Amino acid sequence: MNKIAAGALLSLTLATSALAAGPQFNTSNTGLALQGYDPVAYFTMGKPTEGSYKITAVHQDVTYRFASEEHKAAFEANPDKYLPQYGGFCAFGASMGYKFDGDPENWKIVDGELYLNLSDEIQAKWETDIPGYIVKADDKWTKIVDKKPSDL
Repeated sequence: MNKIAAGALLSLTLATSALAAGPQFNTSNTGLALQGYDPVAYFTMGKPTEGSYKITAVHQDVTYRFASEEHKAAFEANPDKYLPQYGGFCAFGASMGYKFDGDPENWKIVDGELYLNLSDEIQAKWETDIPGYIVKADDKWTKIVDKKPSDL
């Protein structure tokens, strides 16, 4: 397959992914999750790590990037273990019934689950009562999961 055809196929796949991903996932307009950060790295490296555009996997019509083939394999073996809560939206925002962007640099793993927040300030607020905010977000998420952020 020549490079132009491969590029066109990749573009079509990403565009279709973005359209199919749905409002429950925080993705770019190309269907990319976590702004290209590797979801497995939070668990294995203990820090946000940008993934490579050359190492990707699609799960539930959302594209994820990985820093290594090993991370990709771990994700493909058990994606639910690595997916951010609330579709990658801000955990504090979800606790208030909103879908704010989740910043991959503002994160915390709690009881084996990855949570993102909008900013340093919001992360600090969320950390004042993590269990309470998670309970609220879990409850609100069931009501907002299928709504677009602009509809909230």
